[in-house]
Amino acid sequence: MTDDDRLALAARLAREAAAVILAARRAGVTVSAKGDLTPVTEADHAAERLIVSALRAEDPGMPVIAEEEVAAGQVGPLGDSWWLIDPLDGTREFAQGRDEFAVCLGFVRKGRPVLGAVALPASGELFWGRVGHGAWKEDATGRRPISARKPPPEGLTVFASRHHADDPRIARFVAGLPLARLVNAGSALKFCRVAEGAADLYPRFGRTMEWDTAGPQAVVEAAGGSVTTADGAPLAYGKPGFVNPDFVCRGRS
Repeated sequence: MTDDDRLALAARLAREAAAVILAARRAGVTVSAKGDLTPVTEADHAAERLIVSALRAEDPGMPVIAEEEVAAGQVGPLGDSWWLIDPLDGTREFAQGRDEFAVCLGFVRKGRPVLGAVALPASGELFWGRVGHGAWKEDATGRRPISARKPPPEGLTVFASRHHADDPRIARFVAGLPLARLVNAGSALKFCRVAEGAADLYPRFGRTMEWDTAGPQAVVEAAGGSVTTADGAPLAYGKPGFVNPDFVCRGRS
């Protein structure tokens, strides 16, 4: 399977998983807790089953690391390349009835995300991209290429985590910046706004996992932006426990 084939597959599965999640939402959301006390719903499991079964059938032999399988202790060897899947990013928002949740699929090679797709089910938006080859968005108005922007003269639009809105590190990060507005939101939506040129920065302090960021990072970088650790190093993959350090997502410099 070529990377173009994988990108098309990721976009298709993100779209299909979004439909599964919306159907589960209409049926009613029941929330339970995983071993780490983070929430999980049947929508998480249903979307993951759809994505994982399709990836293993259509890209056979390629490792798939998926959030709920990892939570259940199902982790195989990675090899040179692998898929990283968050079937429902923003489960807390989903369970609370908010619209800030996403489906994230990323493909990693030699520790770097090379392609990915992110669906925002509630708004019907789909983002996908391959690093070095461009990024696209599809919504009710159609399909079009997207590009991260350079900081506008009126100042920066910064997105930050809804659940870490009071984190003093965010205030320190934006202090002294030419800030136009600060928006708190959940899920990978924040990456998407940077990728399409609607925002300029998304700093993240605190725990995230590699499946939260692989697909979104690929979309941002395909659109001309960047995702680095807080000290400016590349955000790499295949780390112990799949745990990310603090990072900053940026548009064009």
